[in-house]
Amino acid sequence: MSERLQPGDTAPAFTLPDADGNEVSLADHKGRKVIVYFYPAALTPGCTKQACDFTDNLDVLAAAGYDVIGVSPDKPEKLAKFREKENLKVTLVGDPDKTVLESYGAFGEKKLYGKVVTGVIRSTIVVDEAGKVEHAFYNVKATGHVAKIIRDLGV
Repeated sequence: MSERLQPGDTAPAFTLPDADGNEVSLADHKGRKVIVYFYPAALTPGCTKQACDFTDNLDVLAAAGYDVIGVSPDKPEKLAKFREKENLKVTLVGDPDKTVLESYGAFGEKKLYGKVVTGVIRSTIVVDEAGKVEHAFYNVKATGHVAKIIRDLGV
């Protein structure tokens, strides 16, 4: 079970392939705030709703200085299908070996329909311009989460 991040922690560095197989690094976004959100699987209803909400609010978030990166254990090919099917504008990266998910505390035991299972914990980490954790939200809901983040960040 990986440790959950707390505000003030240094966000773990990562470099992962995006939907086109290009490498995306957290370091590429230094000097901007980054919303890194972790979701269980592309092309599933809840994750689709969440990705569409981020896409719909991308301009608002970008204007406030935030970049958005979605991380799931999916391979780039599946992420590309997801992006095309749903017309997504957010950057989606794949973490098939779950190293980054674990380093962010977004993989471990969770309750699913009353059973304890091991999997991706839907989480959102807001990283500041210097690479420090500003907010860490765990066990978030797929629906309504983006609106809540926008409120919480005062965007």
